[in-house]
Amino acid sequence: MTGRTPPVAVRADLDISLDGYASTTDQTAENPMGADWFRLTGAYSATRTFRERVFGDDTGAGTTGVDDAYARTYFENIGAEIMGAGMFGLHQNADDPDWHGWWGEEPPFHVPVFVLTHAPRPSIEMAGGTTFHFRDASPEEALAEARRAAGGGDVRIGGGVRTVRSFLAAGLVDRLHVAIAPIVLGRGLSLWEDLRGLEGGYEVSSETAESGVVHVTFRR
Repeated sequence: MTGRTPPVAVRADLDISLDGYASTTDQTAENPMGADWFRLTGAYSATRTFRERVFGDDTGAGTTGVDDAYARTYFENIGAEIMGAGMFGLHQNADDPDWHGWWGEEPPFHVPVFVLTHAPRPSIEMAGGTTFHFRDASPEEALAEARRAAGGGDVRIGGGVRTVRSFLAAGLVDRLHVAIAPIVLGRGLSLWEDLRGLEGGYEVSSETAESGVVHVTFRR
């Protein structure tokens, strides 16, 4: 035993299509997620873990195979989260001071969440331990603050795709997991844009789930 504190890992998880898109372009005011979003994330949202952690469904319903194992890992040992303004919904609700995100009164994070935005607003404390902090900061600045808030847990870069890509480009992500859905979107925001050769800095492994989703993990 050395008594040294283990380093805080920086993690990111995304669902992407076969052609590399991690965000869709079919959103409307009536359907802000877009119809393609549910094709992209269907296997993940069908898992027992997702249903329990996000929907509060404690009936035991949901899939329990490989996809669920990755869903469980997604929630393990997270001490703080970083997300972009779009994931929080500020792009659609910029003028609404009462907008508290998509997740209701008790969001599924249960940790400090740092929202990157060029228009900061006061922090919002929610039920269940989630507090949203709004920062106009670089990836390095946001990560330094999130590490301090994480209490020894990992920092998750939650999304959206531009935010994850900026942290990857800066070399700040220790573990990247992508769940490649067996669908073709043909348009959207590509996770891999301007990241040529990213795999060179990681050990890469893959596993195929019963759903046909291929889980690829990049680890330092």
